[in-house]
Amino acid sequence: MGVNLKQGDDDGMGEVSEINVTPFIDVCLVLLIIFMVAAPLSTVDVPVDLPVSNATPEPRPEEPTYLTVKSDLSLILGEEAVAPEALAAALEAKTGGNRDERIFLRADGAVAYGSLMDVMNDLRDAGYLKIALVGLEDTGQGGSVPRPVAGTPG
Repeated sequence: MGVNLKQGDDDGMGEVSEINVTPFIDVCLVLLIIFMVAAPLSTVDVPVDLPVSNATPEPRPEEPTYLTVKSDLSLILGEEAVAPEALAAALEAKTGGNRDERIFLRADGAVAYGSLMDVMNDLRDAGYLKIALVGLEDTGQGGSVPRPVAGTPG
């Protein structure tokens, strides 16, 4: 409750009908401090060992087009090495220009996420939007089998 200390017409001390903003400012400052402390904690990078996928495997086509990214970032299309700048031309020759064909992308575990994204961007720039990531499928018996387990919708 606030008290009016101004000299007025009446001699009594009356209640103030204005909003006292001091508690409001105190609460805002406390919230600001809480958000300043909590914001960096929500963006901390945590090293993650990704698990084996248990997603339903996609059916494998008769002759799948595999693009492999080796640990040294070299690219293998099918079983032939291809330079990154020649990837679009090699894909067009391999798929017969069919940009609706799904490309199965395999990458070594040592390949950085950013490098894999660069390869996916190269595929997108070449017009191949259907990309399936090949991972290990959990067989439930302590083993794993390489299968395409996820893909981009299309």
